[in-house]
Amino acid sequence: MQLRLGDRVYDIATRALVMGIVNRTPDSFYDQGRYFDIDASLKLAEQLVADGADIIDVGGVKAGPGPEVTEEEELERVIPAIETLHDRIDVPLSVDTWRAGVARQAYAAGAVVGNDISGFADPDYLGVSAEAGATVVATHIRLKPRVRDPEPEYPNDDVVTAVSDFLLDRATRAEEAGIPKERVVLDAGLDLGKTWEQSLELLRASARLADLGYPLLLSASNKTFLGRFLELEIDERNEASLAAAALGVTLGCRIVRAHDVRGTRRVCDVLAAVMEAA
Repeated sequence: MQLRLGDRVYDIATRALVMGIVNRTPDSFYDQGRYFDIDASLKLAEQLVADGADIIDVGGVKAGPGPEVTEEEELERVIPAIETLHDRIDVPLSVDTWRAGVARQAYAAGAVVGNDISGFADPDYLGVSAEAGATVVATHIRLKPRVRDPEPEYPNDDVVTAVSDFLLDRATRAEEAGIPKERVVLDAGLDLGKTWEQSLELLRASARLADLGYPLLLSASNKTFLGRFLELEIDERNEASLAAAALGVTLGCRIVRAHDVRGTRRVCDVLAAVMEAA
């Protein structure tokens, strides 16, 4: 299987890519605004690349509920960072946004991936991405970003089938919009409209989702579902995150979005060596 990011082609048959997280938000669930300052976010990105990140994902609005962030505010947060990082680091840049207007300007600034947790809810998102030659991430979410969903239910109590059908539909939409298959990535959206039990079930079903035929992104790092069943605070979930990464990659995930890039890179490299030796 191949993945295209900008003008780069990656063979991801055995080697998973690591996507480092840079949140230019004052209320990130994990770092609580530690990297909201532009200089802090740039230094973080450079350190993540030094630690082995293959991709840097820059976001300006957290997924969960919080104060309103206008499109203008989001642009002010992400575009300067992407412009500067495009000149400073030699890895593909991703923009974590569900707004087509933000994606358009991010692509012009140097991003080559649109990481959209809304499942392409903005009707212009795919067209903007196709025109830019960008790769897109189709993520499952039950409601909308920033909307609390405490008791999600799925038909026949089958979250895996619901997510699988949703993702295949979004991948088809992306291809119909002119985005080649090798530029379409799927993400089960762990914690996004799922109970912690449903997120665990989806992680366990990664092989089934990978069988849809598109690169599968795992975004489990420090998430609520890991803390709930182990009763861990956010700053205590690193080992659980690495365990989730190891399981996900073993079952077919080929991009791992992570806060601990160094540890995740090592996990992925060990698994690649094992798979290549088989």
